[in-house]
Amino acid sequence: MSDARKPVTVQYFYKIRWGFEKEFIELFDRNHWPLLRAGLESGRYLDVRAYTPRFHGDGRQDWNFEVTITYRDWTSMEEHTDPAVVRRLYPDAEKLAREEQHRFELLDAHWDAPLEEHALPR
Repeated sequence: MSDARKPVTVQYFYKIRWGFEKEFIELFDRNHWPLLRAGLESGRYLDVRAYTPRFHGDGRQDWNFEVTITYRDWTSMEEHTDPAVVRRLYPDAEKLAREEQHRFELLDAHWDAPLEEHALPR
């Protein structure tokens, strides 16, 4: 299988401003998770998982919410969400835009890390 047709896993890290974690996650669950779920149902994504750290860490914690998505392949990673799916899930486009804008206002930082699997020696 060519590299372009292999599944691609990407980690999306979010550093949420102190005290706004609950609000960010509520907005994520309400507005972004349904789009991700639609991507799973369509086969664009093979797996979607979200994580929060169990402990605060040692003071070097760079993130406090992380989403890992395994895409079907590179092409599916580069695609944008189908606008028809967005309209079906969110008939009030203005409300969605406001809430998504606010969700990103709650962040101190956000970055993506596409992963390349390292084959371990046998």
